[in-house]
Amino acid sequence: MSQRAKYLQEVGMLNATPRSGFAFLGTGAQSVSEHIFRMIHVAFVLARMSDEPVNELRLLHLVMFHDLPEARTGDHNYVNRKYVHEEMEKLMDDGAREWAHGAEIVAHIREFEAAQTLEARLAKDADQLELLLVLKQHSDIGNPHAADWIAPLLARLKTDAGKQLAQEILTTRWDAWWFSDKHDPHWVHGKAARAKKSRRRK
Repeated sequence: MSQRAKYLQEVGMLNATPRSGFAFLGTGAQSVSEHIFRMIHVAFVLARMSDEPVNELRLLHLVMFHDLPEARTGDHNYVNRKYVHEEMEKLMDDGAREWAHGAEIVAHIREFEAAQTLEARLAKDADQLELLLVLKQHSDIGNPHAADWIAPLLARLKTDAGKQLAQEILTTRWDAWWFSDKHDPHWVHGKAARAKKSRRRK
C-alpha cells in the first residue's frame, strides 16, 4: 500500500467533515475543507499586510495542515471542547508514523497550536478571520445571532494585520464584491445592457 495515496485519501475526508459550530449559529453549513480553502486566501492577504517579514510558504503550510487531525477526530466546537477529550498526542504520534511526510506535518500542526512564531500567529488570525467572513455574511442577510459571536472572536486576534483586516471585513458588506453598484443597468437589463454598450463602442 502507498503511504502517499493513503494520506491523500485521508485529506479527502475533510471534504465530508462538517464544521459543527453551524448547528449553534442556526444557519449555513461548511466543511473543514471549505474553511481551509478560504483561510489560505486570508493568510495570503495577511502576509502582505504584515509590517514584519513573513515566511509565506511556512505560513501556508501551517494553514494547510492545522485542521488535518479533524479527518480522524471530527470538528469539535467550543461547547464540545468543554466535555470531549481528544487524544491529540496519540494522534500526533500516529500521524507522524502514518502520514506521508508525517513528521514534517506534525511539526507544522504543533507550531500552529503553540502560536509562538509570527507565521503561527498570522495563521491563527486567518482561522478566526475566515469565520468572521462567514459571520459577516450571515449577519448581513439577517441572522440575529451572528453578531453575538463577533466580540469574542475579535478578542482572539493576535496580530495588527489581523485586527486591521477584521475591521475592513466588518465595514464591508458581504456582497459588495458583486453588488456594490446597484445603479448599473446590468441589474435591470442584463445581456441587453451589455449588447447596447458593445454597439456604442463600435
